[in-house]
Amino acid sequence: MSSSPASAPPASPPPPTPAPSRSPWRSLRYRSMRWWSVANFVSNAGTWMQLTVQNLLVLQITGSAAATGLSMSVQAAPALLISVFGGAAVDRLPRKLTAAVSQAMLGAIAFVTALMVALDRLDVTSLMVLAAVTGVIATVDGPACSLLGNDLVPAEDVPSAIGVGALVHQAGRLTGAALAGVTVGFLGTAAAYAANGLSFLFVASVIPFLRPARGAVKQVAAVRREGMGVREGLAFFARRPRLLALAGVTGVSAVFGRNYQLTLAVLVTGPLAGGAGSFGTVSTVLAAGGIVGAVLGARLRRPSVRVVGALAAVGGLLQVVAGLSPSLAVLLVMVLPMAVVESVSDTAGTAVLQTDPPASMRGRVLGVWGSIGTVWGLGGPPALGLLMELAGARGALIAGGLIIAGTIGAGHVLRARLPAGAVPVRGDKEAPARAALGTAA
Repeated sequence: MSSSPASAPPASPPPPTPAPSRSPWRSLRYRSMRWWSVANFVSNAGTWMQLTVQNLLVLQITGSAAATGLSMSVQAAPALLISVFGGAAVDRLPRKLTAAVSQAMLGAIAFVTALMVALDRLDVTSLMVLAAVTGVIATVDGPACSLLGNDLVPAEDVPSAIGVGALVHQAGRLTGAALAGVTVGFLGTAAAYAANGLSFLFVASVIPFLRPARGAVKQVAAVRREGMGVREGLAFFARRPRLLALAGVTGVSAVFGRNYQLTLAVLVTGPLAGGAGSFGTVSTVLAAGGIVGAVLGARLRRPSVRVVGALAAVGGLLQVVAGLSPSLAVLLVMVLPMAVVESVSDTAGTAVLQTDPPASMRGRVLGVWGSIGTVWGLGGPPALGLLMELAGARGALIAGGLIIAGTIGAGHVLRARLPAGAVPVRGDKEAPARAALGTAA
């Protein structure tokens, strides 16, 4: 006898969809991302080893602190002038090939420098030329390597990839600075440059074996028929409200805050009557806060300009309180959350910057950003130094924090009063692909 429909067992409900992971390490689930993180750690350690040694080398050759500063400016200058062209090249050329070639070229420069140091043939002119060439290659290598890491993971895991990258950068910096002294002491200055060359070659050898995970955004080389597309990149950035807002938030924060190695050094050694050891403790707390912030930033799944602005405003208010600190102990309590907030804000801002534009425009956007960031990097410290001359260390921290929070608050109020759709965004065909990231301003 057939069973009636009423006696049929009820259909089992479908299994619940697992909640998206918020682990800061979720990008490391992918094998290629793990290899890329190892390669970046090795490269960062080598780079910071060379940078540490390079400053000492310039001082040894010239005996001039001004020459040391000039060598750093010469290396940074190409980013101000030609980053837009480097970013356009990254959009036009295959990402993996571009990153591998640029890493190999940087390795070759490190080896040439090591050979000249070993043969005692390196003079100031040669060093400046090598620094300038390094800066030119970096205008391509920087955006190529940044976007290559993001190309390896699904879009929702890009904040994790950026956070892991920030941790790798900090770990490489600490390791490289520590290894510099050991390497120079036992093997000589040339060995530090040679070690950096090997680190670049290691990265170049890993890149060909990297494979994007399922769901990763593919590079779209859409500008082959448009030439380098520099003008298109500038125009896209200029008409993109999210990117302009991000530039404004980051700019005001970079000029009136963040330069804590300058403002806090004067505050600790001046009004708080501390010494070099006290400032060393403050610097250690800043580094620890940066690491904690990178981990927290890697947990983000929906970074946005609004989040970046809110964090920057909070950081400005914390800076005001730090400026009012009556003692070193109170300052240390404030420094940790300041560094955490800054690091989370940086991670969120980088995620927006690298995911908001269409895939075919991201290299050019990073190129424009490189030029803008160089302006802030070169102009921020002198402007802040002038403010300190006028208002003192406490006054600079307090006034700078109020300017940051007030500017961001005013921008939020102004945007809230604009009618919906007042600033249309045209030419974006990939908004649905970015909806999961929620990068709305």
